[in-house]
Amino acid sequence: MVHARTPFAPLAALLLATTTVKAVDVPAQAQVIDQKSFNVLGDVPPPTVANSTTVFIPPGTTKESLIEKPFHIYDEEFLEIIGTNPTLTLLNSTGTNPRFHEAAVWVPETDDFFFVQNAGDPAAGTGLKKSAAIQKISLSQVTAEVAATRNASGKVDVHIVPATPAVINPNGGTNYRGRILFAGEGQGSKIAPALYVMSPNEPYNATVILDNYFGRQFNSINDVAINPRTGEIYFTDTTYGYVQDFRPETVIQKQVWRFNQTTGAVAVVADGFNMPNGITFSHDGQYAYVTDTGVIQGFFGRNSSFPSSIYRYDVEEDGTFSNRKTFAFIASGVPDGVHVDTKGNLYAGCGDGVHVFNTSGKLLGKIWIGSTVANFQFAGKGRMVILAETELYYATLEAEGAFPGKLY
Repeated sequence: MVHARTPFAPLAALLLATTTVKAVDVPAQAQVIDQKSFNVLGDVPPPTVANSTTVFIPPGTTKESLIEKPFHIYDEEFLEIIGTNPTLTLLNSTGTNPRFHEAAVWVPETDDFFFVQNAGDPAAGTGLKKSAAIQKISLSQVTAEVAATRNASGKVDVHIVPATPAVINPNGGTNYRGRILFAGEGQGSKIAPALYVMSPNEPYNATVILDNYFGRQFNSINDVAINPRTGEIYFTDTTYGYVQDFRPETVIQKQVWRFNQTTGAVAVVADGFNMPNGITFSHDGQYAYVTDTGVIQGFFGRNSSFPSSIYRYDVEEDGTFSNRKTFAFIASGVPDGVHVDTKGNLYAGCGDGVHVFNTSGKLLGKIWIGSTVANFQFAGKGRMVILAETELYYATLEAEGAFPGKLY
């Protein structure tokens, strides 16, 4: 339904009636993508050319034109998300070192934004020989100095965060009880995967709060989220440490776990995954979203018969999961990190950028980077930081993130 109050009423009406949209109705850095234009391609590329490793370029566009206007509108609902003047700014580019990977965490008290390097990527030299680094930027500096610039690479200071003691190969991260909760993937067979909490302030004191299940190591803990109704910790455990050469072969079933730090109880909430990866809860805690990135198998290569999907679960009052549903499938790359806004829309880091879905799983739009986005996170209302492995981006939009861990 189109409401008269929306500033996009002319565009919304056109989107409903026709595929032709006047440029004046679209924000300067946005464009409409007509899905009907590629329902029939005629000459469909063979799987060796078009597969999970490739980025789809819709007919009538080029990679350059898609980058020039990176907010891609697939459905009118996306207009309410991006607002009248969305912007995308490149903050940093490292060439080959994937410094901007995961554990995207915003600390509102200091307006600092934390993230980590890719563990196990040969270009980073991390994993077995050395741990991936924790880093941070100041969003106050971004807002004051470069927010209105398309390319501000190198103009924002990126600081190394020396946790004490070190968080070994951190990957997932979220806010938790005034600190940052990291999922550490472990290192070799002697340093077990673990959950760490770290102070967001110097000297960045860190503590391990979980490193085993009845004496058994986890595989390589990947991502972590907080149930907003109970405050319990949920995390995914997969074998990317093994297939990236810094952890032993599968040591326990790949599953989603829950941990109550108050009682010490650890339990499984879901299994049946190939590579469980990203995890988040809906803004009201009614649903949990878990990604399966099984199509990527590390040194085994890629297997298109394995999942590249997002699954949704009902979250019961007692914290258990039920009613698994396939929520979305991703054609370009895999759905890695996932987060939600205050209206329940789901955002996923994928092979060409950030994909945005409504609560029914309909694709509303993309923030198009043209390469892999491993993770991202809102920084309150209207701000988002995007981690694209070797590139770091800052986006402004209308939506507000459902702040993780705000109650606990």
